[in-house]
Amino acid sequence: MIEIQKILVPTDFSEYSQHALKYAVALAQSFKAKLYVVHVWEQSIVAAPTETFHAEIWVEAEKSEREQLNQLTQELRTKGIDAEPVFGSGIAHSEIVKTAKELDVDLITLATHGRTGLRHLVFGSTAEKIIQLAPCPVLVVKHPEHEFVK
Repeated sequence: MIEIQKILVPTDFSEYSQHALKYAVALAQSFKAKLYVVHVWEQSIVAAPTETFHAEIWVEAEKSEREQLNQLTQELRTKGIDAEPVFGSGIAHSEIVKTAKELDVDLITLATHGRTGLRHLVFGSTAEKIIQLAPCPVLVVKHPEHEFVK
């Protein structure tokens, strides 16, 4: 029998990650598993703070994303889900894999944004990299949802 006790679900607060969260919540409920909701704060080198783009803006943006993560996790808790927020910073796929290892999760449930062509070549696929490097099984949720998801 498969026993899933810890599920990690990355979120970037997009519509895509909301769909993956639905699956993660359903699995957490079915297995009575703990749900770790992870958000990675990625600062690109291109958008690094400059004289015209002050560090205070970065601080406020990071604070806002932390608050969003905490609010999302609190909403899950009010629905009876054992959920914990995990905030990281760095390169998304690296941080997600590192977090999965540190927490010894049994499953990662994540969304794919479905980039193709040049955008896929330039930006790569975070989902692909996680699948390749993850220490556990990965459930990738594509958009749009299947009809059975409510």
